[in-house]
Amino acid sequence: MTRPLLEHDALPDSLRAGLKLVFVGTAAGRRSAAVGGYYAHPGNRFWPILYECGITSRRFDPHEFPQLLDLGIGFTDVAKRAAGMDHEIAAAAFVTSTLAQKITELQPRVVAFTSKRAASFFLERPTRAVQYGLQKQTVSGSSAIFVLPSPSGAASRYWSVKPWEELAAFIR
Repeated sequence: MTRPLLEHDALPDSLRAGLKLVFVGTAAGRRSAAVGGYYAHPGNRFWPILYECGITSRRFDPHEFPQLLDLGIGFTDVAKRAAGMDHEIAAAAFVTSTLAQKITELQPRVVAFTSKRAASFFLERPTRAVQYGLQKQTVSGSSAIFVLPSPSGAASRYWSVKPWEELAAFIR
């Protein structure tokens, strides 16, 4: 069952020009949309892995995501007007042109997709053809692209810390 498009963004963007890193998810999960914070499900590894890899100096909570702008880290999703599990999101909800426009305008140093599915829509490749890690492709020649294993508990069988550690080393 696909979920209908929302009348508004499930979560607000947390973006500005010149960021060192922008995390791009597929779409807000139901829990994240309900509480108003990125990666908010208790089983999600996102916030712990940021700290464990040294991307942040402490463990943040989902509602604190706007504070990461001060660290040069932003947030958005490919499907802004959708919420739910990846398999519940209709293909029509993925608006890659809007994402590309934001990235081109703001020029972050790195764009990190937090799932192969999110990256596959943006890179216009089948999910199985997307590899984890640094990509050869850039956005407008200035923003590097990383693809990370999903931190969602629902994607545990694909979890690997290595690409997250590679991202942390790359942005240092």
